[in-house]
Amino acid sequence: MSIHPTAIIDPQAKVHPSCKIGPYCVIGSNVELGEDCHLISHVAIEGPTKIGTDNGFFPFTSIGMAPQDLTYAGEPTRLEIGDHNEIREFVTINRGTVKGGGLTRVGSHVLVMAYTHIAHDCSIGDHVILANAATLGGHVTVEDWAQVGALCPVHHFIRIGTHSFVGGGTTITKDVLPFSKTVAARDTHAYGINAVGLERRGFSKERVRKIHHAYKLLLASKLNTTQALEKLKAEPDRGEDVDRLIQFIETSERGVIK
Repeated sequence: MSIHPTAIIDPQAKVHPSCKIGPYCVIGSNVELGEDCHLISHVAIEGPTKIGTDNGFFPFTSIGMAPQDLTYAGEPTRLEIGDHNEIREFVTINRGTVKGGGLTRVGSHVLVMAYTHIAHDCSIGDHVILANAATLGGHVTVEDWAQVGALCPVHHFIRIGTHSFVGGGTTITKDVLPFSKTVAARDTHAYGINAVGLERRGFSKERVRKIHHAYKLLLASKLNTTQALEKLKAEPDRGEDVDRLIQFIETSERGVIK
C-alpha cells in the first residue's frame, strides 16, 4: 500500500493494499476502500462508507460526511460508491438519512466534476456525468447515462430519466423525461458595448465611438448580420477594433449572441 506519511487513516478503516493514499488525506473509521483507489491529496472520507474498485478522488473532496439535514441525529447512515468513478475537486457527497432510507448511492463509471454536491439519500446510476457545480438536493434519482450540465440546481425528490441531457444553468424543479434534452430558455442578448470598461482600459473616445457605431449597425439597425458586416467592411476608416469585431463574427462556428 502506498500511503503518504502525512495521511491519517483510522485503524478500523479497511483499505485495500493496492490503494494509493496521497498527502494530507483523512480516512475515518467504518470506511472501506476497494482495489486500486487513488486519493490524490487532501481527501476526507468518513463512514459508514463503502467504495468499490478503481475510484479516483481529486484534492479537497469531502466524501461520506453527515447529511445536511436538521433531523439528522448522528445515526449510522451509509454511502456506497461503485467502481471506476472519477470524483473531481471540491465535490461533496453526503451519507443518507434515516427518514430517506439511510443510503446515498453512486453507481459505476460516473464522472462527478468539480464543486458538484450530491446530497443525502440520492441515487446516481451508472455512466452518469454531473458537470461542474451541479447541485443535487436530497432524495434525487439520476438514472443511467443521464448528464446534468454545469451550475444546475436540482430540487429534492426529483428524478432525472435515463439517457437525458440537462443543459447548463438549468434549474430543475420537476422530473426530467428519459431520452430528452431539457434546458432553460436562453433569452440572451448583447446590449451594446462595454463603454465603461473600455474607457477604464484607456480606449480613446474616438475608438469607443467607432466600436459603438459598429454595434449600432449590428444590433439596432434593420440589417441582418451579413448585411451589417458588408456595410462595415465598406467603411474606409473603421479602425482595427472594428476589424477585430468583424473577424470574430466571420470565424464563429456556433454563431454570435446579438
